[in-house]
Amino acid sequence: MKFLLVFDFDHTIVDENSDTWIVKCAPEKKLPNGLRNSYRPGCWTEYMGRVFVYLGDNGVKEDEMKRTMTTIPFTAGMVDLLGFIGENKELFDCIIVSDSNTVFIDWILKAADFHKVFDEVFTNPAAFSSTGYLTVQNFHAHHCAKCPKNLCKRKVLKEFLDKQLERGVSYTQIVYIGDGGNDLCPVMFLKKDDIAMPRQGYTLEKKISQLAQDLRPVECSVLFWSCATEIMSYLKVLIKE
Repeated sequence: MKFLLVFDFDHTIVDENSDTWIVKCAPEKKLPNGLRNSYRPGCWTEYMGRVFVYLGDNGVKEDEMKRTMTTIPFTAGMVDLLGFIGENKELFDCIIVSDSNTVFIDWILKAADFHKVFDEVFTNPAAFSSTGYLTVQNFHAHHCAKCPKNLCKRKVLKEFLDKQLERGVSYTQIVYIGDGGNDLCPVMFLKKDDIAMPRQGYTLEKKISQLAQDLRPVECSVLFWSCATEIMSYLKVLIKE
């Protein structure tokens, strides 16, 4: 009996968007209008690439970025939840699927000593260049019309499950914890025994509710949360069953 926990990162594990949090490093803690207005829907990773160039051009170094990123707050109750999962790793496999980047997530999880809670992190690869600039790439290519071009979370989840099956690992239940519009695609992939846990007041909750109103509800169960201790309560019931 093993459960798979799938977490989004921004506004789910941490209570902010890590990509916009880094703007605190910019001169006057803001971006020039031209740069801010250069974002095009579905092309967030390319936009963040330009933000990192701007930070690099303004002399923002790796250590300053790291100091800033490790001050990002965790969502209410999340520290307790991740501690609980860490104590019960024999029951839970735990992955992150996020549109952030490897450098930010690594810094934040290691600073709080939560990196061992997660078995794998699927996110846009990032690294510092020889000149000290942070660079970021698209996670993968895909053909899903619903998702941003750099990341289809359904594809990531499906490939992970296929790989686990090859290793002889299957899950009693998948619990998907997220908040954003790009979390709907993997939620639609979940089966009736699985559960989606959208954060209250965020886009994923609204999209799932709209589908139910349109009489096209998702197949899995849905449980909303506002504090991560509510997720922990659910998991405690799950492992007692």
